[in-house]
Amino acid sequence: MSGKKFGYGDFLSPFTWRYGSREMREIFSEVNYRALWRKIWVSLAEAQFKYGLISKEELADLKSKAGPEHVNIDRAHEIEKEIRHDLMAEVKAYAEQCPIGGGKIHLGATSMDVEDNADVLRIRAALDLILTRLVNCLDSLSDEILKYKGLPCMGWTHLQPAEPTTLGYRLAAYAQDLLSDIRIVEHLLKNFVKGKGIKGSVGTSASFQMLLEGKGKAAELEKQVMQKLGLEAYPIATQTYPRKLDYLVLSTLASIAQSAHKFAVDLRHLQSPAYGEMSEPVKEKQVGSSAMPSKRNPITAERMCSLARYVASLPRIAWENAAQTVFERTLDDSANRRLIIPEGFLATDECLLLYNYIVRGLRVHTAIVRRNLRRYGGYAGIEAILVKLVEKGEDRQKMHEKLRKISFKAWERLMSGEENPLQSLLEKDETIRSKLDPEEIRELLDPTRYVGDAEERCEKFVKKIVRPVLSKYEDRLTRKVDVKF
Repeated sequence: MSGKKFGYGDFLSPFTWRYGSREMREIFSEVNYRALWRKIWVSLAEAQFKYGLISKEELADLKSKAGPEHVNIDRAHEIEKEIRHDLMAEVKAYAEQCPIGGGKIHLGATSMDVEDNADVLRIRAALDLILTRLVNCLDSLSDEILKYKGLPCMGWTHLQPAEPTTLGYRLAAYAQDLLSDIRIVEHLLKNFVKGKGIKGSVGTSASFQMLLEGKGKAAELEKQVMQKLGLEAYPIATQTYPRKLDYLVLSTLASIAQSAHKFAVDLRHLQSPAYGEMSEPVKEKQVGSSAMPSKRNPITAERMCSLARYVASLPRIAWENAAQTVFERTLDDSANRRLIIPEGFLATDECLLLYNYIVRGLRVHTAIVRRNLRRYGGYAGIEAILVKLVEKGEDRQKMHEKLRKISFKAWERLMSGEENPLQSLLEKDETIRSKLDPEEIRELLDPTRYVGDAEERCEKFVKKIVRPVLSKYEDRLTRKVDVKF
């Protein structure tokens, strides 16, 4: 194999070296892509050999030069400059290496019989890798859910203190998103990730039917080829597989990116000192700011959000490709598909690597969790006090207005820098004091008593829902996590 060596004096995509794993880059490498083309050509030749269309010697010659080590990208590019067709350039470069069988490469096929099936093989491998990333993130989260299932923390709605929850329960919501993504990927792989098959220029298999006249049927040839590739074919295809598949794939990646973004943006807020409850891992020599040595910026979560937004933009392009494929095929999807499919996978891959890294190194500042709960959590008990007052004979509407005024007064004093005076204001009110003694008020305002069945739900969620999924993918689980930058 040969190939031009690109360096930092050229434009390099950040996905070439900065974002995404080596495994994902290898799936979408040019060498792997062309090696898959050769695999498809050999599979076609093997099926054609059974019908007497290719000799034993020709087939052996093609198979001898089919491996990735024989891909010569420099030579293929030289040919492409002259003929302006990438696949035919590879046919010619391959044929030059196969003096006996070279003349039979691509017999009866059209370009997309090769390229589209190779694309789906790459998509399938990439989805499988993404599935591995997802189950590892889920595994990491499940540990933290159980660890913090009973740690009460302040719940926030509209970015305002609401009612208490537990940290484990909050983490379970992120895990539930990942579970949905796992099921979507599984459904996609099972039902939609299929190749074009071997159907010729407009999908009618006319060329293959002509070659096989009196020897067999084109559908039988296609079945043999696809079995060798381990890939199911769409029963109906034009010159390409349905471009709706790309839209479904990119939409699935966007769904995963949304899950990652939700987790990361919440963490960014919680890492702010105004909340201060959790933070991402920070390496010993990590620099937060070139100007401010004290900064501890949430750069890992920010990178997740940035890449997730990019992935979210890609389904629209795939939608256009699918919607504007006029009749049997147009070529106006070709250039952007070289970008959106590999980059969509690489960006999602990076998001999930970062996700797992953060969860494995997650720092929970329990003292701050308790401080926030102490400061704001008592307001959740106002509802319980209202119920108790009504139970003891008071008018609900009158008590609602009284408690609203007391709460707002407490808020004003809290915002002026005082400690929360809610409990003392309630105890001083004559009507409330006549119905509830100070100890009862104190108990009703205790936020740790107002988390419902969150802890029980965490346990049931992990044991009954998460663990069965993880056990199915036990061989994919690993505790090794790291990020490059």
